[in-house]
Amino acid sequence: MSDSPENLRLTKSEYLTWEREQPEKHEYHHGEVFAMAGGKPRHNYLSLAIGAELRQALRGKPCQAFQSDQKISVERDKRYVYADAVAACGGVRLEPGTTDVLENPMVIVEVLSASTEKFDRGDKWGAYQKIESLTDYLLVSQSSARIEHYQRQSDQSWRYIVAESGASITLSNDARMSVDDIYAGSFEVPGDE
Repeated sequence: MSDSPENLRLTKSEYLTWEREQPEKHEYHHGEVFAMAGGKPRHNYLSLAIGAELRQALRGKPCQAFQSDQKISVERDKRYVYADAVAACGGVRLEPGTTDVLENPMVIVEVLSASTEKFDRGDKWGAYQKIESLTDYLLVSQSSARIEHYQRQSDQSWRYIVAESGASITLSNDARMSVDDIYAGSFEVPGDE
């Protein structure tokens, strides 16, 4: 099998086996494989910052936070993706037959980039909404201290909240994160401009 993801079509099991051997990450969408682009310094900084703040906010709760190398099952056998940070609560559940695919994310975080923003807001967000365990989806801006928060409501609709400098984010399980803590130092490193 070729190591090049260009026009690569694989079955789910072929992808999962192939992906474990690759030095770079690739997402899987209905049989097609797509290489993930590396982030710029501010993107990487914010990914780490929100992952660290998420872990801290969830301390004492039955939750685990993971960084961007955690593969997520979005539609079993059809979509496997990576987010910039993710958390599972109530125990980590892996997709049956795998040792590395998270099946029950509660929180998913995407740091927006010029090259991925449309996808993160569109097709990827549409797919994420199908994950039953997902309660909170966070979109983190690189250009200003601004986090968009989609929170699942009891009627399965999504509430849209914007948190900017001076505000905090309250997740569905009442964990809180300060926007200022997440962005501290981020505008001192090169970003997407």
